Amino acid sequence: MPENEALPDESQFLELSHVRVARGERIVLHDIHLSIRSGEHVAILGPNGSGKSTLILTMTCQVYPIAQPEMRVRIFGRERWDLTQLRKHFGVVSSGLLGAELPGERTAVTTGLDAVIAGFFSASTLWPNLYVTSEMRDRAWEALERMEAGQLAQQLVGEMSAGEKRRILIARALVHRPRQLLLDEPSNALDLAAQRDLRETLRKLAAEGTGLVLVTHHLGDILPEIERIILMRDGRIVGDGPRAELLTEPRLSELFNTPIRIGRDDQWLHSW
Repeated sequence: MPENEALPDESQFLELSHVRVARGERIVLHDIHLSIRSGEHVAILGPNGSGKSTLILTMTCQVYPIAQPEMRVRIFGRERWDLTQLRKHFGVVSSGLLGAELPGERTAVTTGLDAVIAGFFSASTLWPNLYVTSEMRDRAWEALERMEAGQLAQQLVGEMSAGEKRRILIARALVHRPRQLLLDEPSNALDLAAQRDLRETLRKLAAEGTGLVLVTHHLGDILPEIERIILMRDGRIVGDGPRAELLTEPRLSELFNTPIRIGRDDQWLHSW
């Protein structure tokens, strides 16, 4: 499918029905039903081991559900995808830092710009056999500017801070101008200043129309723009609705099986 070809259903990002996923001998997702509109801002919240990351892997076709007659997985209206083509329509940023995301000895001595351009090829660096067009370079610069990271273009990845690496990761995910961005624990390993910068950048992307699916167990990661909350526990969706109904002390105390107190600062939440 060419990058500019119309999708079967551009209005619906994801449709899951009767989805069960096994990792080894253990069922880790149980009968998942979930729909997410294209451009929607959603947070998936739950304790460690609740199945959040496996759900993201299912969305990105990196793990596959157990085959059964009633099971359905549709992404932008299609049940089957070439993964290379699929990545042109949504971007993924997982919790690892750049060294983990881009394995290979060249990663640390790759410039920020080259690391972003390499995102077109899902590669760790610009290997000599890769043909880079002028449009790719322009889009890489565009993605860096959207992340307010133009100053990192010529800096070596190995010399970047954790927050700078995270900006490069997100810029890589943006090079295809995706309709939807999936972020798995994006603030992990970031200090307070880097967390604040990341959240403000994600707010900007949301305002520009990029849909966000944010996986986290930190209330502070949930942007004010995110109005829909999905709660997960033990591989099941146990809540799906407006933030005002689900982000309450009783619901979160039950979800995390410990007393939770919620503080509010303007539009932001924090817990202890």
